[in-house]
Amino acid sequence: MKISAIAKSIVAGLAAGATAAVTAVQDGALSTGEGVTIVLAVLGAWGITYAVPNKPKSGV
Repeated sequence: MKISAIAKSIVAGLAAGATAAVTAVQDGALSTGEGVTIVLAVLGAWGITYAVPNKPKSGV
């Protein structure tokens, strides 16, 4: 199955954002700093995942 770079980056961004959000709301409140951390986690995951190419299949 071939998955596009855009689809992979969206899933990675959602996973990173959800992880950061769950950690941030453990105390029952969301501060500005925690919001910035969530946004940076999503943007970082999008950029890194989109930039790194898939490993080519050997022998094909």
